[in-house]
Amino acid sequence: MSTDLTSGNAAVSSPKAIPRRRKPVRLPRVVLHVFLTVTALLWLAPIAWSFYTSFRSFDETAENGYVSLPTSLTLDNYKAVWNGGDIPHLLFNTMLITIPAVIITLFLAACVAFVVSRRSFRFNILLLIVFMAANLLPQQVLLTPLFRLYLRIPLPDFISDSGLFYNSYIGIIAINIAFQLGFCVFVLSNYMKTIPDSLSEAARVDGASLANQFFKINLPLCRPALAALATLEFTWIYNDFLWAAVLLPSGDKRPITSAIANLKGQFFTDPNLLAAGGAIIALPTIIVFALLQRHFVRGLTLGATKG
Repeated sequence: MSTDLTSGNAAVSSPKAIPRRRKPVRLPRVVLHVFLTVTALLWLAPIAWSFYTSFRSFDETAENGYVSLPTSLTLDNYKAVWNGGDIPHLLFNTMLITIPAVIITLFLAACVAFVVSRRSFRFNILLLIVFMAANLLPQQVLLTPLFRLYLRIPLPDFISDSGLFYNSYIGIIAINIAFQLGFCVFVLSNYMKTIPDSLSEAARVDGASLANQFFKINLPLCRPALAALATLEFTWIYNDFLWAAVLLPSGDKRPITSAIANLKGQFFTDPNLLAAGGAIIALPTIIVFALLQRHFVRGLTLGATKG
């Protein structure tokens, strides 16, 4: 009797493993993946084709057409762009504009976002709306009044050759900060609202000042959001052409986006040369995105549904 019970218990305690059924793949998910793949290919195809064209000579493409297999690939277009397009000097000008503009924009946006999100007062929402209002109007609408304003604002002669905001790096940096500040304040304020209030309360109990709470608690915790915004702001300011063309008439102060215009002749344009120039100009933004891509999505999505 005991043997039967023991064997029965043994049989019960070691049942056969039941194979799990695989979840069926839903049709909407398959359609979504196909759609995203096709969309990504459509976006990448012109970039890949331009990159491919930059390695071909103009004589070969003129003879065989651009939709053809190459007989040879060359770096002559890149050498011509680097030497004839004055790329090192224009890249230096661009960094003089982009790096200070990005740093100042992120710092000022973090200060405003800290006040709006972590301090409770009557006009904090109104203050956020004021900073967001800069993004509501297109830049072309403000082109004429800003141009006239820049002709009247004086600067010391040692800062600007003309003694004005017009035709100076200070003016371009200031206008980029003004237009990019609203978006950065919006993103950082939403991100800071996700930081627990208990951290600030504990810091206040320990006697931390408002500046210490900002620099030692909130600002380090906003590193993912700052990295994501730095990627976006570097790309936007680096690629700006409108304000540089309007407010920087001097050719020796122009940013690198004007290099493409310098590669076009009056009676002849080499598309292969332009493709090589576009690849060189886009390289710094690709490097910045590759370095900060780990924080990019996380920084923009955290806090997006808060506040």
